[in-house]
Formats: sequence, structure tokens, C-alpha cells
Amino acid sequence: MDNMIIYVSGKISGLPDLNKPKFEAATKELRSRGYIVRNPHEICDGLPEDQWSECMKRCIAVMMECSIILFLDDWYDSKGATIEYKLAKDLNIPTELFPAFINRLNLKPIE
Repeated sequence: MDNMIIYVSGKISGLPDLNKPKFEAATKELRSRGYIVRNPHEICDGLPEDQWSECMKRCIAVMMECSIILFLDDWYDSKGATIEYKLAKDLNIPTELFPAFINRLNLKPIE
């Protein structure tokens, strides 16, 4: 693990409560395992919802410092997450689906 910094990506816009519960659950689980986690909701805290471009700029800057990008299961239906995915692939930043990452490590999700 050694100071692995994980960025969590997924669909936010258009979902109830901006999908915060799903992001918070993933963040909590990863942090409980000792990972440093970057969550877009924390990065953009305080920005109005109509500031999508500003939030994306902040998130991409933070994403560039991360070891791996983990995608929640709804990422493919998100304009922002698909931008993050393409950028990560173009820059050779490792990517993985969040559930696969947990399963690969033989970890059981925390209930």
C-alpha cells in the first residue's frame, strides 16, 4: 500500500444528493484500509452545483497526484468521469473498478 493515493471517480450530476452516499461509502472503506483517498465531493466542497467546470479543473489537478483512479459502477454514464477515464488512460495512470479493486485484494467490504 505504501502511501497509495486513490482518486474515486463516478457519476455525480443528475443523481439524488449528487451521489454523495456512494462516494462516501467507497471513501470510508478505502480509508479504513489505510489508503489516502481523494473524493470529488471533498475537493469541490463549497462550490455551487452550477460550477461543474471549476470542479472538474480542481478534481483533475488532484487526480494528477494520485497513484490509481478507482471508478464506481456508474462512471460510464458521467461526462466528468469519462473525461477522467480518458485522461488517466492517455497519461498511463492506472485505473480499476472499485469493486474489482476490493475483490482483487481479497478484502471484504465493511458492513
